[in-house]
Amino acid sequence: MDKTQIVQQAYEAFHVLKDDGIFPNNRDCPLIIYKGALLLQPGDDESAIKKVFEQNGWSNAWVDGIYDYHHYHSVTHEVLGVYCGTADLKLGGPHGVCVELTRGDVIIIPAGVAHKCEKSSEDFSVVGAYPDGKDYDMNYGRDGERPKSDENIKQVPVPDKDPVYGANGPLMQSWKPGI
Repeated sequence: MDKTQIVQQAYEAFHVLKDDGIFPNNRDCPLIIYKGALLLQPGDDESAIKKVFEQNGWSNAWVDGIYDYHHYHSVTHEVLGVYCGTADLKLGGPHGVCVELTRGDVIIIPAGVAHKCEKSSEDFSVVGAYPDGKDYDMNYGRDGERPKSDENIKQVPVPDKDPVYGANGPLMQSWKPGI
């Protein structure tokens, strides 16, 4: 299946998540949620999502669930595309926002934004990927992670393309270089 058959216009939600004293989050790049962006057919497998992401320069993909503890990445942004099932994610730390994700939804998590799976269906599965196939690090809001993680986050560039909509996608309008 090619990209034009799987990508559709989606409802977009943007959340600016500020530093809560434990998790740096990212006040400069909003978290982006595309509800229903991927029109997955019954016969599609995870490779359909990987292909969309790869066509837009997001690779180093994996397929799994989402950790059930708060964590963040300080050296890269992350995209998650829901392949199967449903889940409630907590974003931004314990006092952040909670969103429900279902099959076909995509969430773009800026560097520094804490994320955690609060609950999910047994069949919940996502495809995760990173701009330019960047390797990720793991941070948990523990003593000693900062200020190093804060400095890392400042160095993460804006991706060349939105992982779903490419060079003219909403990410390109809302994340500006040098912010």
